[in-house]
Amino acid sequence: MKIKSAVEALSALAQETRLAIFRLLVQAGREGVAAGALGEQLGIPPATLSFHLKELTRARLIKSRAEGRYVIYSASYTEMDKLIAYLTEHCCAGDAAQCAPRKSC
Repeated sequence: MKIKSAVEALSALAQETRLAIFRLLVQAGREGVAAGALGEQLGIPPATLSFHLKELTRARLIKSRAEGRYVIYSASYTEMDKLIAYLTEHCCAGDAAQCAPRKSC
């Protein structure tokens, strides 16, 4: 991951509503959540939700797919993993054994 992509991803997550959306999608798993259900669960009006989903999509942190009349959003675990790897690339002066154990999905 290049620094520009990392900055875009971190910028997208540096907002309370977008972080809540992303966390909910990460918890939902690969099946994802319909846009309407996201709005209901988080109490976000449709226009506001659309704006935040667009920002997270632009940062490649989430993706969408159509299922009938619904748009389903899911976390992009590949991009999330790339961001985590970028942030921890030189963790503990290159000695990963010194780093605290991380939980994985």
